[in-house]
Amino acid sequence: MKIIILMGSPNKNGSTSILADNFAKGAKEAGHTVEFLDITRMNIHACTGCIACGYEGTCVQKDDVEKIKSKLLSCDMVVFATPLYYYGMSVQLKTVVDRFCSYNSSLNSRHLKSALLAVAWNSDDWTFDALEAHYKTLVRYIHFEDVGMILGYGCGTPSMTSRSKYPNEAYRLGRNM
Repeated sequence: MKIIILMGSPNKNGSTSILADNFAKGAKEAGHTVEFLDITRMNIHACTGCIACGYEGTCVQKDDVEKIKSKLLSCDMVVFATPLYYYGMSVQLKTVVDRFCSYNSSLNSRHLKSALLAVAWNSDDWTFDALEAHYKTLVRYIHFEDVGMILGYGCGTPSMTSRSKYPNEAYRLGRNM
């Protein structure tokens, strides 16, 4: 299986990377191909809502979304990796998701597997409610097959994350693909 990880954290060696790296390690050990797309370092513009694409065509914006589109339309699974920013995904990841608009039908017809890897400083039981609802709605709308979520409560720093159970959970999720 070909897996694309959309890395939505601007912190290259942060808590999100720890989960994503462990997921990738497990998936590779299971025989899968894993590719990271560091979307925080790509040239990606926000969707303008112009609908010139007709929900399935060329976007009027010329940026790195075409590269992301090509990767997603040729993979078997997408992993959304993000820190929790004010109870949602990072703006970088949200911008990529918003731009799904221009290849909505193609993405819908792929029926990709998907997973969510997220970290947050907070450890309240409601910390991930909004992000989880958004992810589940996205999965339902785009006809993805959710294979799991690793929600890292209390992962405010890389050392906190490394000492938690979440890196092992991410590894096991990747290994069980």
